[in-house]
Amino acid sequence: MKMNDRILVEVTVVGKDRKGVVADVTHFIFKNDGNIEQINQNVINGLFGMQLEASFYHYNFNKKLFDTELKTLAKKLSMEVKIHYQEPKRLKNIAIFVSKESHCLLKLLDAKVSGKIKANIVVIIGSENTNNTIAKKYHIPFYHIVHSMQTDAENEILDIMDRYNVDIIVLGRYMRILTPNFVWRYPDRIINIHPSLLPAFPGAYAYVQAYERGAKIVGCTAHFVTEDLDQGPIICQESFRVGQKDTVDSIKERGRKLEAVTLLEAVTLYLQNRIEVNWGRVVINDHAADIATKKKS
Repeated sequence: MKMNDRILVEVTVVGKDRKGVVADVTHFIFKNDGNIEQINQNVINGLFGMQLEASFYHYNFNKKLFDTELKTLAKKLSMEVKIHYQEPKRLKNIAIFVSKESHCLLKLLDAKVSGKIKANIVVIIGSENTNNTIAKKYHIPFYHIVHSMQTDAENEILDIMDRYNVDIIVLGRYMRILTPNFVWRYPDRIINIHPSLLPAFPGAYAYVQAYERGAKIVGCTAHFVTEDLDQGPIICQESFRVGQKDTVDSIKERGRKLEAVTLLEAVTLYLQNRIEVNWGRVVINDHAADIATKKKS
């Protein structure tokens, strides 16, 4: 089957763990003449999550009927089902999540304006209200979402993501931990920037830890978010050497600049369809870069 002859559908299923869910969903795919490309499932504290990617031929696929029947199956299983269609010809919609810091946000917004990234930045979510003025300057809707319980915040955010038909979520120093209930709905579609060369120095105070431990090389990591904190597949990493005269503040400042560049690199690779995740490991496809080089020559 050629790529342009098929429709790729991503289905995520989340709900209270019970028997028969995997069998019923996969049977539904086969009944509709679909071919399962990838499937992954997990259970954490009684919460079941499944991610499934299936392909269908264009000529015999009824999108409206497929959506209706799958929603009916979801009610029967008492599960929440999310359907995402991969449409290569449509510009992807990006949501950026931020807290107080703005360096990553500004880098992405400037890249959009200059044409470095080919996508629509459709909404900005803030756990703090600090970056609201930046969103207004770039004429992008901003939502300040804060709740005492992260699950309540995520429920509100999920509604916003559906409203704006978000394809990819970028965490530009979003200082909240996303729950499995949220992450499972966007498999390999949430990109985070972490201020450390993972897996070392996990958590929010990586630069302080690096300074206190006398690290000679520090950096940052752009990775996909999974239910395991700071353990998702690594997309790209950058680093710099720490000099004798460096302080915590100078390391942080150098780190912030590198974070913005590295996060933009990861987002760009994703938008160019050059990233594949195989068994928890990111593979960068250089085919697109080779084509561009041949055109220039």
